[in-house]
Amino acid sequence: MRISMELQTRKSIVNDLNSMGIREGMTIIVHSSFKAIGKVIGGPVSVILALEEAVGTNGTIVMPTQTEHLCEPSEHDANLSSEEIEFIKDNMPIYYPDLTPTSYMGIIPEVFRRQDGVFRSSHPHMSFAAWGKEAKRIMEDHNLHYALNEKSPLGKIYDLSGYILLLGAPTNSNTSLHLAEYKQQNSFVKPKVWGVKMLVDGFEQWTTYDDINNESDDFELIFNEFKIQTNAVTEGMVGESVSYLIPQREMIDYALGWMNRNRREHIEQ
Repeated sequence: MRISMELQTRKSIVNDLNSMGIREGMTIIVHSSFKAIGKVIGGPVSVILALEEAVGTNGTIVMPTQTEHLCEPSEHDANLSSEEIEFIKDNMPIYYPDLTPTSYMGIIPEVFRRQDGVFRSSHPHMSFAAWGKEAKRIMEDHNLHYALNEKSPLGKIYDLSGYILLLGAPTNSNTSLHLAEYKQQNSFVKPKVWGVKMLVDGFEQWTTYDDINNESDDFELIFNEFKIQTNAVTEGMVGESVSYLIPQREMIDYALGWMNRNRREHIEQ
């Protein structure tokens, strides 16, 4: 049979992932662009199954499933009146790990989070979902305050010497780099209080949690310099997408040094 177009399959994606160095037993946090991969028979389900097959039942797949749409309405639209803000806040649902969709994460994590056997963390704004051997351990006890610090799922991936896979995703989408921000030894990153609606004493109400005002504008630059200065980044093609496999701990340690040097220079100018 002659096929006139390039079609990706679960098997071809597994082969591409293996060619990049993904092996049985790895823990991998995946950032993805389904569109970049090309035409996939079976859609995002085939991509998810391929990722899980590549690491096997002794491995773990993690994806960000963040829910920015549950933040205070003023975070998204500064032109709302006080009456409009209160109306939206009164009618906004709380976060339900099994029900609440992701915000701007793409179709792969949105499908992934619904899969049987996937655990989703409890943070109402900065959740992650995971499948595999270490899934429950990585997802449990996701603190409300300082949501991406060393006690978060990102920190647990770091402790497990996990990997980052940018599966056709832009290099500035690397959530793991936020982990380095909490360790910065300068004052570039400022504290921030976030508003959140959640159950408090059994009732849905708005409250707050403490965090930092995360910054990602320089993440692409950090990636580019890390790629040039180390031999740690593996570049490959998964389907039609340019993809990167990166040891998370090595990149975060590099990013911390980079931030301490360059972000300090930025704020002192």
